[in-house]
Amino acid sequence: MKPITLREIADACGGTLFGDPEITVTSIVTDSRKATEGSLFAAIRGARADGHRFIPMTAEQGAVCTLCEEAPEIDMPYILTQSTLVALKGIAEYYRSLFTIPFIGVTGSVGKTSTKELISSVLSQKYNVHKTAGNFNNELGVPLTLFGLEESHEAAVIEMGISGFGEMTRLSKMVRPDISVITNIGCCHLENLGDRDGVLQAKTEMFTYLQPNGRIILCHDDDKLRTVTDHRGIRPIFYGTGAAVEYRADNIEELLLDGVRCTLHHGDSAIDVTIPAMGRHNVLNALCAMAVGKQLGLTDDEIKRGIESFRNVGSRNNIIRTRGMIVIDDCYNANPTSTKAGIDTLSNFGGRRVALLGDMKELGANGPALHREVGAYAADKGIDLLIAVGELSRETAEGFGSGAVHFDAVEDCIAGIADLLKEGDAVLVKASHSMHFEKIVDALKEE
Repeated sequence: MKPITLREIADACGGTLFGDPEITVTSIVTDSRKATEGSLFAAIRGARADGHRFIPMTAEQGAVCTLCEEAPEIDMPYILTQSTLVALKGIAEYYRSLFTIPFIGVTGSVGKTSTKELISSVLSQKYNVHKTAGNFNNELGVPLTLFGLEESHEAAVIEMGISGFGEMTRLSKMVRPDISVITNIGCCHLENLGDRDGVLQAKTEMFTYLQPNGRIILCHDDDKLRTVTDHRGIRPIFYGTGAAVEYRADNIEELLLDGVRCTLHHGDSAIDVTIPAMGRHNVLNALCAMAVGKQLGLTDDEIKRGIESFRNVGSRNNIIRTRGMIVIDDCYNANPTSTKAGIDTLSNFGGRRVALLGDMKELGANGPALHREVGAYAADKGIDLLIAVGELSRETAEGFGSGAVHFDAVEDCIAGIADLLKEGDAVLVKASHSMHFEKIVDALKEE
């Protein structure tokens, strides 16, 4: 990060500094193991550990200061604050203000990480891009992402994830996006947001701190997003598959394991691309990346190279060949919208198609009905076998009807799955992250 002084840090977070105000900090960390020469260690009280216990260790490793809620027991500079997490957000807001490069904020119920990666891949054809690592997209992850900015960076793509009202406003206050991207409005975090209208309200809080000359890029295929008309006179830029949309796609051909082929259009531009990721939904993600690229001056050739060099992260449509089967490892997370998209992809495979689905969390009172709806959707799409795991997923099995198999827990599924799958199957593995379906994927690899 750019070097900043303890005086700047204390002023940014409203903390009380005990120590030399001209000491320079070259990194800010919350993981004591990552503290090195020149670090500021932010001591956070977590559910499993209190960061204040590790302050002496960070000093031994070279940390020059600690941000804390109580005075440390050792003699070292420190900044005292009522809430370390709140203070970090204030520091992040200040640190972001030191940069004049374009910031792209990315959110949505589904696909925000893939879209962030596609945008970054496109922009990296022209710029030195800083991007969110993994899914460091919450009120702790976003400050840490911002602290990773270096003098050499020329653009920043920041993923922003929420679960309740007000969170996006706080994230937007730190990021101050020049371009705000929303991929879609799905059924997620409904226990806090109520319904999709609540999700729309929460996501569009991103516009609160949009730069005065900023741009808004939205998916027109989403029925909620296309109702957005303008914000403070800023007209949204839309992308989608409709003929009248500013950024649109046609000639879409799913190539299964080889990705998706399509033509992307904007004005006189027509770019033939092969997106190296499975699923028709990735066409929309590529269109979004094209729209951002065009706004920042990239050529058609640069956009094509960026899209075709895209590589996804984590357990998102990761293809595993094992025991003569194709396993689509998409167990990073799940909600009704993303699960239906996964089922759409699975339905295009030949042979027997198996959906191995687990509970989708944080859906509130509508959770059982939404699980039944997903089961019925799988049946309508011609899925041959549905394996459901978890309490809520009983409803998924019921919605699917005859041919569904239910297990109470992941361990039960692992014990019984060998008798259900066979050579030639295509298997989609998808559930909310807390279900730990990666254990099932690991078991399939071992088989």
